[in-house]
Amino acid sequence: MKKLCTELFIAFQRLVPQHILSRGGSILAETKTVWLKNILIKLFIKVYKINLNEAISDSPDSYENFNAFFTRALKKDVRPIDIGASSIICPVDGVVSQVGSIHEGDVLQAKGKYFSTAALLGSDDGYTKSFLSGEFITIYLSPKDYHRVHMPIDGKLVLARYIPGKLFSVNLQTSNHIDGLFAKNERLVCIFDTPVGFCAVILVGAMMVAGIESVWRGHYYPQVSLIDNMDSKNFSLKKGEEMGRFKFGSTVIVMFEHRKTSWLEKYKPGLVTRYGELMTTHGQRQ
Repeated sequence: MKKLCTELFIAFQRLVPQHILSRGGSILAETKTVWLKNILIKLFIKVYKINLNEAISDSPDSYENFNAFFTRALKKDVRPIDIGASSIICPVDGVVSQVGSIHEGDVLQAKGKYFSTAALLGSDDGYTKSFLSGEFITIYLSPKDYHRVHMPIDGKLVLARYIPGKLFSVNLQTSNHIDGLFAKNERLVCIFDTPVGFCAVILVGAMMVAGIESVWRGHYYPQVSLIDNMDSKNFSLKKGEEMGRFKFGSTVIVMFEHRKTSWLEKYKPGLVTRYGELMTTHGQRQ
């Protein structure tokens, strides 16, 4: 029965008009009609058991719309940032899907399924080649999680590339069944020059994601073709600063160059993560 349900869920995703459904969700999430947005927010809190005590505003009625609630800011210090000089921190709250080394450009998605760095990053350029034998971690953000994405390390933006694509769900069921899932979905590829070399942070969209945003540009729209935001070059962010956000559950993939990092042993599939915690350490750029 479980297998049948999974197959039906995958088939539904292939048949449904993903972008139309997501645009409809976006309209609903942006409504400021008081009674409607309050019902949506309170229902969501009940279903997903949201802890509003961590948010700057713990009153559901105080948010102007559902998206404002969903991308809510946290109170200061509820996510302590590891301040070690050589520390690299976790950029999001979520659950580790996969973690490990990239083998000749292939990144593990799920058992027996891979995607290439070139397909994920949208190019086979010099930046992509930097990660061919690097390290990666994939973190899934469920609807209940905090949905802002932060810098894992100090960095200067050298490339921001928005890639339109599909909007499959990115949960475990789907990632186990759709080949190259993260390289098919809509995504924002960000590459930073850091003290340890290049670091890629990829924000992957999903079904019902009403938008991906960056702090240097704002909202990215699905109907727009591939964009290289060269005007965003030299935009620098410190470790722990916000770099972007999702307006529904999704996935973040972080990649570093070969032998620049070594994930802490506890980082394995299934680990619950929190933004700001120590994820790995690094040496100085060689």
